[in-house]
Amino acid sequence: MSRSIVRQSKFRHVFGQAGKTEQGYDDIRVSKVTWDSSFCAVNPKFLAVIVESSGGGAFLVLPLSKMGRLDKNHPLVTGHTGPVLDIDWCPHNDNILASCSEDTTAMVWQIPDQMGTRPISEPIVVLEGHSKRVGIVTWHPTARNILLTAGSDNLIIIWNVGTGEALISMDDHPDLIYNVSWNRNGSLFCTTCKDRRLRVCDPRKREVVAERMAPHEGIRPMRAIFTRDGNLFTTGFTRMSQRELGLWDPTSFEEPIALLELDTSNGVLLPYYDPDTNMVYLCGKGDSSIRYFEITEEPPYVHYLSTFSSKEPQRGMGFMPKRGVDVSKCEIARLYKLHDKKCEPIAMTVPRKSDLFQDDLYPDTAGSDPALEPEEWLEGRDEDPILQSLRDGYVPPKSRELKVAKKNVLDSRPTTRRSMSSCDGSANLPVSHTLSALF
Repeated sequence: MSRSIVRQSKFRHVFGQAGKTEQGYDDIRVSKVTWDSSFCAVNPKFLAVIVESSGGGAFLVLPLSKMGRLDKNHPLVTGHTGPVLDIDWCPHNDNILASCSEDTTAMVWQIPDQMGTRPISEPIVVLEGHSKRVGIVTWHPTARNILLTAGSDNLIIIWNVGTGEALISMDDHPDLIYNVSWNRNGSLFCTTCKDRRLRVCDPRKREVVAERMAPHEGIRPMRAIFTRDGNLFTTGFTRMSQRELGLWDPTSFEEPIALLELDTSNGVLLPYYDPDTNMVYLCGKGDSSIRYFEITEEPPYVHYLSTFSSKEPQRGMGFMPKRGVDVSKCEIARLYKLHDKKCEPIAMTVPRKSDLFQDDLYPDTAGSDPALEPEEWLEGRDEDPILQSLRDGYVPPKSRELKVAKKNVLDSRPTTRRSMSSCDGSANLPVSHTLSALF
């Protein structure tokens, strides 16, 4: 009698559980902008959600402890003159958040621990270098104050927000950039683009080091993220508009490591990756389910684990860094699901009987200390994230203020103009143009 052998994995029985009604965040008017970003960002201190607002763009920041119905007088963060398209918390300072908007700017904000009642309208620094809307903003994983922005002008700019200056500009993309993802140590990033190419870029060499034409044959938007092993996990569509996921080795792009068809649906699959467990959570815009998979070194390489299903479709999703999960309940991930009018936490848990700390579930994880200064990274140094143990739980450090030191007023003013951005080759402009751009 043949007996089927079940694959051994400690994550085989991970289950998702939505928080109780009183553990959610109600009366949030989630933005209706038609843009495929997650609309939500979360860290161990705060939840940030892009919301509807008249006369410009705004987002809401709530302390995680402030559950229940939203106070009507709770202040918004309002500084953009157009709808906000993307937000991202700094991995090295839980009070610093970056946002980008249709108004062609990106902004960096210091969020106080005590919010007060007045709207926050003064960013620490405004990053002006794009000529069209800015749709992607993402922090470097290991270097302090390094921020990447990508706009509809098909330009990628890397900034030092500590000085407010543009360090690197790349114009290798001929069409709209769908997403950007750094690798584990921030030496490379990958992009997906409307021209259907998947690219791996080395920002300090300012070149594309690997690319693959049409990893998914469909013309609908793709997403790509780096895994901890340096492979690329992608989501996209087949020629028949079926959703598909793939795993690729960027050193040999000819054949995928794995390619898996999922279902027929219109929503773009947003992947959220946990490098500690090597699990990826797939959340489709408009879906009412979250599928999760484990990536391993043995065939079929991408193993389906389970699906968390609910009745309500999701408008967006936030993914808590591992520092913020509850280790006493064997929680290995927490997602924040956006509905039309509320945000609901969903805990992913490994069932265990013991109340003791589970070493095998919680290897040392990326902490909040940067491994590099901006100058070291720019000179070519790479460092993996500085790790910390979760054995005693995570205690967020006290609020640290980000100080922006402009190098020189005359040096910094040109970088705030598109025509004068230090990366745009504007040094070749005649003197008359230079003066007119300054004043």
